[in-house]
Amino acid sequence: MPLAQTGVLVAEAAAKRRAVAAFNIITLEHAEAVVAGAEAAASPVVLQVSENAVKYRYGRILPLARAAVALAEAAAVPVALHLDHVTQDALLRQAADAGFSSVMYDASHLPYRQNLIATRAAADWAHSQGLWVEAELGQVGGKDGKPPLDAHAPGARTGPLEACEFTAESGVDALAVAIGSVHAMTSRTACLDHGLLARLRRALRVPLVLHGSSGVPDDELARAVAGGIAKVNIGTALNLAMTNAIRAYLADHPEAVDTRSYLTVGRQAMATTATHLIGVLDTGA
Repeated sequence: MPLAQTGVLVAEAAAKRRAVAAFNIITLEHAEAVVAGAEAAASPVVLQVSENAVKYRYGRILPLARAAVALAEAAAVPVALHLDHVTQDALLRQAADAGFSSVMYDASHLPYRQNLIATRAAADWAHSQGLWVEAELGQVGGKDGKPPLDAHAPGARTGPLEACEFTAESGVDALAVAIGSVHAMTSRTACLDHGLLARLRRALRVPLVLHGSSGVPDDELARAVAGGIAKVNIGTALNLAMTNAIRAYLADHPEAVDTRSYLTVGRQAMATTATHLIGVLDTGA
């Protein structure tokens, strides 16, 4: 079917008090697994390509983006393409031509006023190209090997009043909020601040996004969706599923050298994980 629009999928999910799953992809196997998982769940999905994933692919955005577009067009469910955690303007300006309908512009590491100025400029340009724009206020933490902020450190949580001002002045279409999740967690032990989420939901008019969701247990994810999260970003959970499956396969088959044998197992593990997590977000169970 035609490539879906991220903003439309998020709006539809929010209207139903559900959340759309947005999975970060690194390889073709990631993308195939996410689409297969979404088809098994009979639910829409967002394929996300991060700036770090582009760096991994020698700085080239098109090979993975074009593969993702082809998969989306052949999928039995709506699939959108999102450019994630962009900090470089040069990469941002490649988004529309590469098939992305949305971008997350990340200036959250900057002081508030600089974040606002940079995000406003990015949003103005992106909107002129028809792109839906997500930003982040407060620092989810854990990216690029950096430790998460202490819960009481400045910027470790998103303040409702500041968030209201930020979204109004930046013109973004969605906001990723820091409420206790952390990027790159390999154990599902994160506890979210649901009271803060409730205050953010009351204060803001734009959809809310949860980053660092791989470390959040199912019941916490479902509660966050019920509390107003409309888009949930997932990456590490796929990598864990793939890596663990391949490790187990190679331990049982030390003679294996054909990469298809173990990549097939890894891809299926990611698809199963995607189906499960989509179900959590779609049903609240």
